[in-house]
Amino acid sequence: MAIHAEGLVAIVIFYVMILFVGIWAAWKNKNSGVVEGVDRSEIIMVGGRDIGLFVGGFTMTATWVGGGYINGTAEYVYLPDYGLAWAQAPFGYALSLVVGGLFFAKPMRSRGYVTMLDPFQQLYGERMGGLLFIPALMGEIFWSAAILSALGATLSVIVDIDINMSVVISALIAIFYTLVGGLYSVAYTDVVQLFCIFLGLWVSVPFALSNPAVTDISFTAKEEVYQSPWLGKIEPEDKWLWADNFFLLILGGIPWQVYFQRVLSASSATYAQVLSFLAAFGCLVMAVPSVLIGAIGASTDWNQTSYGSLAPKDKDQSDMILPIVLQHLCPPYISFFGLGAVSAAVMSSADSSILSASSMFARNIYQLAFRQSASDREIVWVMRITIFVFGALATAMALLTGSVYGLWYLSSDLVYVIIFPQLLSVLFVKGTNTYGSVAGYIFGLLLRIGGGEPYLKLPPFIFFPGWVMQKRIHHLTGDVEHFVQQRFPFKSVSMLASFLANVAFSYLTKYLFESGMLSHKYDFLDAVVSKHSKEIMDKTTLVGNHDNIILSEMAPVNQALGASLAGTFNNAEILSDDGALSPD
Repeated sequence: MAIHAEGLVAIVIFYVMILFVGIWAAWKNKNSGVVEGVDRSEIIMVGGRDIGLFVGGFTMTATWVGGGYINGTAEYVYLPDYGLAWAQAPFGYALSLVVGGLFFAKPMRSRGYVTMLDPFQQLYGERMGGLLFIPALMGEIFWSAAILSALGATLSVIVDIDINMSVVISALIAIFYTLVGGLYSVAYTDVVQLFCIFLGLWVSVPFALSNPAVTDISFTAKEEVYQSPWLGKIEPEDKWLWADNFFLLILGGIPWQVYFQRVLSASSATYAQVLSFLAAFGCLVMAVPSVLIGAIGASTDWNQTSYGSLAPKDKDQSDMILPIVLQHLCPPYISFFGLGAVSAAVMSSADSSILSASSMFARNIYQLAFRQSASDREIVWVMRITIFVFGALATAMALLTGSVYGLWYLSSDLVYVIIFPQLLSVLFVKGTNTYGSVAGYIFGLLLRIGGGEPYLKLPPFIFFPGWVMQKRIHHLTGDVEHFVQQRFPFKSVSMLASFLANVAFSYLTKYLFESGMLSHKYDFLDAVVSKHSKEIMDKTTLVGNHDNIILSEMAPVNQALGASLAGTFNNAEILSDDGALSPD
């Protein structure tokens, strides 16, 4: 296939537009001046907490609506064994945003946190925050790598250029404007990203539908023509597997820094909730053209197209059905416009994950765990360095790792199984401590890894009820791959076990230490004894000297973030990040 000049020009135009908007947002932010009393590093992380309704609605929608979302939705609708019934992302992520807005956005934003890991470190200490950073970082990096990997595949459909070079250039553009503009650049490029996806796909859909090779999709929805009906169905033996995956999307879609990055950048807690609800609607709207394109792919006689006699599913190219439909079922000028827009959107999707990972590292690992006296300028430079490092790491994985999607699937499962129950505990369950947090972490990790991961060829060592041996045939090579499929909802059960372990071990250790059954010297995490001692000290000081001390006259106490002090706050009293403790 020769290089298509029109396709190359379309890509360049959209890339330049994304880059221009990112640089303009950075310039606009710089010239608007720094908000008094707000650190520059915090402005980069959460945009000065003044993201408006219009830009906020777009950037919150773009939390999940990107290259992976639109390509993945089209792929599942197209796949014969799945169909629309298994394309769970649109409804799953929409409900995730609704649940996040109803229960999580308000407490997180009202307490003034800067990153998702802040409440963990304040309650459980820096070491536990560092442990929770690992699955959170894995999720962000592998997600970025998966996006860039999908971008390489998309570009291979448009023009026959060096894929490695195109992925590197795309990553460098995203890294550059994220470096200079932080969340402002990410937010404003999200507006362009969604506009590109919406316009590019909706312009292409009518042309693809009217192609002579395409049968009426309303007919193929229920009748088998070229393959199984694209509506799909859920077999009775798969209902628990379906439910497990659906809850993974709904609840596992909440504890991501890319989501709370947007929540914490809202101008108020109420705004954060409204943005979540708007984004839920946006997720559903943006999925419609992808569903239609998947249905078109399932309704096409590919022998009548320039693609060839074999369907994409028979060439193991189902994951590229969206760019294939645009390329072979639309006129060239429409095809290049749609593919150029989608490519730019895919590239723009990687920026927020890279910023999220660097924000958590700079604040929760570097500043709070190692360099509490670090200046704001130092934190900014750490962020810039880690944006580049994490961006380079994601790019390298996209180019060198064949199983990047498997890594992302596993890491997203760990976010659901480990971080979600921890977030639930730290925000809503009073009395949990570091011992319970560690126990929940271990339980969730062992149960999830024990279930195996077929994408990584990771065999299970825990065989849950209902497991079956399945086979996957690679059509091009003829190779047959056997793997264990866990039909039991073991991911959700692992999440519940992690949550219950956190609560149970927290109360158990609290009872053992406070009753004297365990000596205080064994409280090596300073999670129970130091808290108890601090409470007694406060009561003695305030009650014993009540004639001389009036609460309203006490000076604010600057917040310290050591492990022992972090354990003195209960869930209802976790400090906000303004650095002061109210005398009330």
